[in-house]
Amino acid sequence: MAIYNSDGKKLINVEFDVTPEVGDIVDSMRVLSVNKKNNDEYAVFLLEPNTRVTCYIFDEIFIIGKESGFESLNDAVSAWSNDEI
Repeated sequence: MAIYNSDGKKLINVEFDVTPEVGDIVDSMRVLSVNKKNNDEYAVFLLEPNTRVTCYIFDEIFIIGKESGFESLNDAVSAWSNDEI
């Protein structure tokens, strides 16, 4: 399990080829799932302390999108898959 922090724009103090994995911690939230698209873009789904789900969208270590407050992991994955985030 790795612990990552961001400055809101990118993961800090990590190499460019680092991808958080299920069970890691990002910004004090546990990673529930990581999904990739055909390009370098990938989404990390995180469990908030209030049991909601947050989605960070990354290009390498850079955060290019963020949405929080999903009621379930399925809702968050569906929104990302349908380009709603």
